[in-house]
Amino acid sequence: MRYRTLDSKLIIETAERLEKRVAERFPHAGLRGVAIELVSLSRDLAKAAKALEAPIWWLRGVVIAAIAAGALIFLFVGTILPLGRISGTDDAVQSVQGIESLINMIILAVLGFLALIRTEERIKRKRVFRKLHGLRSLIHVIDMHQLTKDPAALSTEFKPTSHSPARITDRADLARYLDYCSEMLSITGKVAALFAQSVNDNVVVDGVNDIESLSSNLSRKIWQKITLIDGPLRSARPGT
Repeated sequence: MRYRTLDSKLIIETAERLEKRVAERFPHAGLRGVAIELVSLSRDLAKAAKALEAPIWWLRGVVIAAIAAGALIFLFVGTILPLGRISGTDDAVQSVQGIESLINMIILAVLGFLALIRTEERIKRKRVFRKLHGLRSLIHVIDMHQLTKDPAALSTEFKPTSHSPARITDRADLARYLDYCSEMLSITGKVAALFAQSVNDNVVVDGVNDIESLSSNLSRKIWQKITLIDGPLRSARPGT
């Protein structure tokens, strides 16, 4: 079972290790702050995903109370409709009307019961999407930090303007910086997957898939940049 489910502790440990690596190699870069935020958000969302595994007990209490109330109403109506004592036309008409009212009550009780069950799904779904919104925003922040990290700046023919952002001019450092961004995006996808694991809901799964697709697409763009960096120099750099 260990390899069939995601372990939130291992995901958090991976994020923490990545933050330390970023701090050691780029101590003054804004990417370090993003890595710190990723660790904090991973911890918060892991707790939120774990909490969503538990039922909403107060809502289930309402469902049980509704079932009990419906049963009591059924018994009460049964006591005031003594079908064995029907003797006249008026009694028969009243009994039929009572039975019709009872059937309507049962139908409404069933519909109410189903609505309460669906309410738990909607509440959990709303909580999940509120959390995923923050994760989606962080993904875009990570993407913003890699936008100006262009391998073209490594060329001797590249001439920055007065408004050009600060560039990383070392090939190994640039490749490592982009690697870190790609790893962060991968971690966000794994954090999102914790919600699909905790909440068995097709809408939630679709939302998680959207987050994973977004992070994968942005990571693919980053790796296109990495492939433009000289391979031999990349293979010679440290693996941290």
